[in-house]
Amino acid sequence: MPSNDFVGTVSRKFRVLVIGGSYGGLAAALALIDLSQGRVPRFDCSPDSKAPAHRIPIQITVVDKRDGYFHLIGSPKALACEKFASKAWTRFQDIPGLKYPGLAFIQGTVASVDFNGKVAHIVDAETKNNRTEPYDYLIAGSGLRRTFPTVPQSLHRNDFLQEAKDHMSDVKHARDGVVVVGGGAVGVEMAAELKMLNPQQKVTLIHSRKRLLSSEPLPDDFAERVLSILRETGVEVILEQRVIETTAVDAEHDTRVWRLTLSDGRTLTTGHVLSAISQSIPTSTYLPKEALNPEGYIKVHRSLQFSGDIPNAEHHWAVGDLTAWEGIKRCGGAMHMGHYAGVNIYQHMLAECTGAKADSQTLEPFPSVMGLALGKKAVSYSPGEGTREGEDLMESLFGKDMGHSICWNYMRLGEVY
Repeated sequence: MPSNDFVGTVSRKFRVLVIGGSYGGLAAALALIDLSQGRVPRFDCSPDSKAPAHRIPIQITVVDKRDGYFHLIGSPKALACEKFASKAWTRFQDIPGLKYPGLAFIQGTVASVDFNGKVAHIVDAETKNNRTEPYDYLIAGSGLRRTFPTVPQSLHRNDFLQEAKDHMSDVKHARDGVVVVGGGAVGVEMAAELKMLNPQQKVTLIHSRKRLLSSEPLPDDFAERVLSILRETGVEVILEQRVIETTAVDAEHDTRVWRLTLSDGRTLTTGHVLSAISQSIPTSTYLPKEALNPEGYIKVHRSLQFSGDIPNAEHHWAVGDLTAWEGIKRCGGAMHMGHYAGVNIYQHMLAECTGAKADSQTLEPFPSVMGLALGKKAVSYSPGEGTREGEDLMESLFGKDMGHSICWNYMRLGEVY
């Protein structure tokens, strides 16, 4: 059993503020809870791992603009399937694994952070009032700002369910089909999902480059497999064309029709247009520029500690998409970052209490790995295995619910602490 003797030497609780309640933020919070209670963190799969000898009292506060955990990688399906939409978003208060006395949630946005005073200024989403939240350690994991339909724009579960329902209705009743503009990861998954769930509906994907997934550091055969599967699914794919104009035209039966003009002069009509080309923007505006690179991502050491020239940098950490980090970012990588941040912050707390040197773990850049769900099949690439595809791969990578159960069970969100 872990020793409780150390608790008596700590005169206060360590206050940890986590900005962002998605994969990285929740993983960091849960790893810290495990360690503070003298347990091996749930994300540590090493058979040689030992429970920490010391318990440290902590109070964790998570700030998120949403009222719950949304399974982001399942967004294409969540916005197209009513049954899955209900599963994809769970309010924080309804998640058994988050019912821990030392864990609290604030629905709101962080306006600014005072690094000298270690205080965050928060706008409460419910009251619209400003509040301050002091902390000893801060973990920034608020991710990127993405537009609809890449992610839903609702901030409450009930509003999201209506948003998804309206989207499904627009797709189902679209005259002359649906057009998805943008052949990146979101666009190809969205087009495949829409066609699978609405087989009677015409679905067209338009991409401006000569190959799909053109912005990803992946081999050509991966993009070629994706293209082949999309066409097998029944999606019409148009490459090397930009949509230079979208015009609403008169339609019968009160149904709007759009005329799209392509860069080669062709025109096509459709009942619904979905843009999957919006650029994701870092949500780091609450941080000083000294903490960020020119693109707005947080500069970090390999330990995930802030590396910018800011006061108290050793008490500030970052995880997930918001970090300036090499490689393709995925939800698995965000949870991995969260685990490492939690472990390193615990070690930093321990060192602060004992005067010893913190024993930080470091991460390596992420490899160029990607897995896509395309209807009934998945296609994946990794340096070791190359490009693969198939229905069996879909089951192993995403299960039956776009990876929702895989992530949920990995974080043990269904288990009461």
